[in-house]
Amino acid sequence: MAERNDSGNSVLVGALAGAVLGAAGLAWWLLSEADRRRQERHQRRGLELSRLQNGADEPFLPDRHPRLDQELQGKVQQLNRAIEDVRRQLEALTPEL
Repeated sequence: MAERNDSGNSVLVGALAGAVLGAAGLAWWLLSEADRRRQERHQRRGLELSRLQNGADEPFLPDRHPRLDQELQGKVQQLNRAIEDVRRQLEALTPEL
């Protein structure tokens, strides 16, 4: 019986250690991503300020892809239509009072 309890404790300790290591890894990754994004914003802000100081009329915009913008807009419209369909179906299911 003692061997079974020891193996159960070992599994529990292993699972807890894995959870702690996983949480620590996730926290490290989230912090590094936040830092990377902060640095990108800082660099973009610096580029925009230098462009404005050099007499550029338009603010700096990161690389824009019109095709991707159109695809995104199409997907948003498709999603809005699906939401509207679901709303209509739900309204049809609710009894009128």
